[in-house]
Amino acid sequence: MARSRFLPDNFTLALLHGAKLSRDAIVAGLSHWRLHLVVVGTTFVLFPLLGWALRPVLLPLVTPQLYTGVLYLCVLPATVQSAIAFTAVARGNMPAAICSASASTLLGIVITPMLVGLLLPEAQAHGAAAQDGTLANIGRIMLQLLVPFVAGHLLRPWIGGFVQRRAAVLKVVDQGSILLVVYTAFSAAVVQGLWRQLPWPALLGLVVVCAVLLALALGLTTWAARRMGLSTEDEITLVFCGSKKSLASGVPMAKVLFASHAVGAIVLPLMVFHQMQLMVCAVLAQRYARRTSPNEVAIKSVAPSA
Repeated sequence: MARSRFLPDNFTLALLHGAKLSRDAIVAGLSHWRLHLVVVGTTFVLFPLLGWALRPVLLPLVTPQLYTGVLYLCVLPATVQSAIAFTAVARGNMPAAICSASASTLLGIVITPMLVGLLLPEAQAHGAAAQDGTLANIGRIMLQLLVPFVAGHLLRPWIGGFVQRRAAVLKVVDQGSILLVVYTAFSAAVVQGLWRQLPWPALLGLVVVCAVLLALALGLTTWAARRMGLSTEDEITLVFCGSKKSLASGVPMAKVLFASHAVGAIVLPLMVFHQMQLMVCAVLAQRYARRTSPNEVAIKSVAPSA
């Protein structure tokens, strides 16, 4: 039985993210405009260029179908929840992280379908959504992700207190919605016989490809932050917001942009990359958290003479 493209799991995710976003955080984060530009550039320019430029290297490691998924991964927006969580653990610039991750998600509603039409026209050509064109696809995605996000933010004066008081419970709902998104995509792939169609060497190659993309993204964002002379807090925000790709946005968008029989293989690279980014960034966040801040250095230097 076909699963509807418009389901409560997608609506719930977007509504909760909108309700959590405070206007104070938006105002505080807007002052870091250089940082936001680099995050957006990394997400929607650097990643697609890497996926396209490395085609001669990446394509022999995976099947053409999986490479389509890799390119789709490269044009997706940043994730919100994990980027903010890792920035908090690493003691980074939280207002800027909230602003950058949220802006990336909202911009992705428009930019991702346009990049898919530019880089993956042959994949879209086989989908039913291709008959309506890019603008119609953007409209579907806005209805699915932007409308509930804006609704949640507008309802914040009434439900914001409840969201903060029930943060632990709503975190379970948030993560459960993401798990439901992943489960349905994975189940569809199983029903379509994806695992019988993909050889094991291609799956191992996919792991290598995702590792290469993640390593390049982390390395280049770190280099860019230090080249620009950003503070360590801003570097943390750039690294964690610029290297992430959103599973919560990617799966619903794929259901709109591609034919249903192709969604499983197209989101598989995203699922692999998502798990990899969580594991690697958890280690990085702990490393950043162990650093000594300037205030701590000052306290230690004064303490012996006290």
